[in-house]
Amino acid sequence: MSALRRKFGEEYHVVTTTVGGGFFPSVKRKRQRFVDKNGRCNVQHGNLGGESSRYLSDLFTTLVDLKWRWNLLIFILTYTVAWLVMASMWWIIAYIRGDLNRAHDDGYTPCVVNVYNFPSAFLFFIETEATIGYGFRYITEKCPEGIILFLFQSLLGSIVDAFLIGCMFIKMSQPKKRAETLMFSQNAVISQRDGKLCLMFRVGNLRNSHMVSAQIRCKLIKSRQTPEGEFLPLDQRELDVGFGTGADQLFLVSPLTICHEINRRSPFFDLSQKSLRSEQFEIVVILEGIVETTGMTCQARTSYTEDEVLWGHRFLPVMSLEEGFFRVDYSQFHATFEVPTPYYSVKEQEEKLPPSSPLNSLCSEKYHRDRVCSLDYLNVFEVGSGILPNKLQKLSRGRDIVQDKLLRMCSNSVERACSTGDLPLKIQRITVSTCEDSEGSTPLKYFKVKPECMTQSTGNLQLQKKAQGMMSLGTMLDANLPAKLRKMNSGCIS
Repeated sequence: MSALRRKFGEEYHVVTTTVGGGFFPSVKRKRQRFVDKNGRCNVQHGNLGGESSRYLSDLFTTLVDLKWRWNLLIFILTYTVAWLVMASMWWIIAYIRGDLNRAHDDGYTPCVVNVYNFPSAFLFFIETEATIGYGFRYITEKCPEGIILFLFQSLLGSIVDAFLIGCMFIKMSQPKKRAETLMFSQNAVISQRDGKLCLMFRVGNLRNSHMVSAQIRCKLIKSRQTPEGEFLPLDQRELDVGFGTGADQLFLVSPLTICHEINRRSPFFDLSQKSLRSEQFEIVVILEGIVETTGMTCQARTSYTEDEVLWGHRFLPVMSLEEGFFRVDYSQFHATFEVPTPYYSVKEQEEKLPPSSPLNSLCSEKYHRDRVCSLDYLNVFEVGSGILPNKLQKLSRGRDIVQDKLLRMCSNSVERACSTGDLPLKIQRITVSTCEDSEGSTPLKYFKVKPECMTQSTGNLQLQKKAQGMMSLGTMLDANLPAKLRKMNSGCIS
């Protein structure tokens, strides 16, 4: 406990949930579950009428789906009845031929040697069916009806063995028992993860053999009424547990916490701590995978009702690093502890956000405007420097820092709107003024935006306007040059 408080802080309160009942409020409401905690569905089909014959058409699946006590009863009754019927047929043949009265006559050849009553006929059938063949009772060649009955017995016995033994084998090898070693947490929790409100539960695998291609799905069972007035008593909605990101594909080696993010697309978008007490729903969790040892598909199920969802809780860590391996402590598998969590819903959180102001909108678009402005005037500088003489270009390269500051100040004050068609384009009048740099007291030239704007279509712009902008920029650069260079520069720019 002390180690846990050192790790998570004093404000966290540990809640240990029991395997039987878990942590519940003081007053627990009793309600009918759609799916039990062990995965059994509480649904019974009644008033089938004439549809009951469909079960006989698929007799094999019907026998496999039956409970073990009924399977054993059918297995015993089938063999017992078949043995008695076949033994009676051998006794009838012996009775019709008169073998029962002359069984001890050494000069008489019966159909089956040493069959003189029903118990002896029954023993002969068992020896034949089980291929024991003690050699004391056997068929003679003077009994064609016995040979035909022997062939029929062999064929019928093979069919019955294949059907019943196959049914028992399939039932014993069903992966339902493998689901017993897949564990789900007794409770689901709602708390924040990565700054988002999430519904979480834990799943674990008790065996060392893996579940191949394990996938998890969640269904929300809740009654609702459509806008047309139709009432849906058990409406099923899908809960996103990572379909788009692949988080629903599990590598189930150690216990994992499955997370459902509560957002606008979630059915719990307007669920708060207060409304959770009055809600009535059930979350059905379905875990599917292929058993590594048998290659058969296994499905494990559980469910969480509204009173099994803990608001403001988080699962206790169960993994620890030992010497050479990781250890999982399943005694803390169901344990949770309280964490600070907003008691209102995600919908209320979004409604409580402050409204966007013009200043916030300007800040949100700052990066885009800076990028457009910087690129545009960078091209102007490149074009202007390209038409200067070599001596002037060397001097202009030394003023790159001044130009960078000029661009940085320009990007904070100039707005431009670009269009590729007939959309309006803001052309702002740019003037040159001087200011004092705060770092080195160096006079800088920067572009000042005047409020007057003129709007034109991009189709009507002329190349002369770009040339005028370049000329004004050239004039600005020319003001800082010596007299001799200004004469040289005036001829190049013209």
